Amino acid sequence: MTQRISKYQRFKMMNPIIQFFKYIYLSIKIMLIVAGGHGSTRKVN
Repeated sequence: MTQRISKYQRFKMMNPIIQFFKYIYLSIKIMLIVAGGHGSTRKVN
């Protein structure tokens, strides 16, 4: 693991705001997949 990480990649990895948005984006995508996959099996209030 002696690979050089560029400044931009380290910035992306260390930036909490980008991590936060990425997490929200992934959770929304998962929610959409779950809701679209079997939305008829469960009623959402």
